[in-house]
Amino acid sequence: MGLGIGRIVATQSWSDLKSRLISAVILGLFVLAIALLGGWPFRVLCCVASVIVFDEWARMTRAKRAGPIYIFARRALLAALLAFLLGFELVSLVIVLAALVFIVVIDRNERKADWVAGGLVYSAAAGLAPGILRGDDIEGLAALGLVIGVVWATDIFAYFFGRTFGGPKLMPLVSPKKTMSGALGGLAAGVAFGWLYSYLVAGDVTFWILVLSALLSVVGQAGDLFESWVKRRFGVKDSGRLIPGHGGLMDRIDALIVATASLWLVALLSRGLDEPALAIFSL
Repeated sequence: MGLGIGRIVATQSWSDLKSRLISAVILGLFVLAIALLGGWPFRVLCCVASVIVFDEWARMTRAKRAGPIYIFARRALLAALLAFLLGFELVSLVIVLAALVFIVVIDRNERKADWVAGGLVYSAAAGLAPGILRGDDIEGLAALGLVIGVVWATDIFAYFFGRTFGGPKLMPLVSPKKTMSGALGGLAAGVAFGWLYSYLVAGDVTFWILVLSALLSVVGQAGDLFESWVKRRFGVKDSGRLIPGHGGLMDRIDALIVATASLWLVALLSRGLDEPALAIFSL
């Protein structure tokens, strides 16, 4: 899962940088090992991440103020994750969709649970998208590797390009430090990684992979900006304090959540729920 590497090296304090790097390396190695293993360990990891993201989202957006609707949303998420953990992927998606429709309908007049509904979708995407995409086959692992690598490459090079070339800000009201040069540099790096990764994994590079890599890079950056907007909207610096030197889990995987969900949707529309990763790689 994405670790926000570009933001790690942006710190000015060596002691802070040291703790961030140690946390990033440990977390990164652990996640990659579980992703390689696949099966129920990776499913459990996805479920845990989903619950943590939901709770961090609820704290940031003060979603608990929605009362019973918040409780219902959290229980619906847990039910969906249990179904996914037991292998009933379609059931898990139906639970999330049904719960979302129920919240929208029951709250249509008061509109007090908009952030609860958003948190349900966001946290479900954080767990179900990578879990279903990974599956139990080599194609799923390859697809997951593509999205992780593109997001990492984009994050790292966006920081260095932005620091080197500067220039106009990307969205100053949302994230004052991000620049257009950084966004374009990150995009170029993401596409370059997708090209290299496809060549090493599949033995060839198709135009489809290049377009897909560009899409993942763009939506990953959009996911980063989205979380920045939510935090600014509620006056929050970090989503939590789970990871030493980093903040919350959302702070580290915001780009990856949106990018992985986007890749999963593309694969789902192209291939269907059964082995969606085959739409990305056929190894």
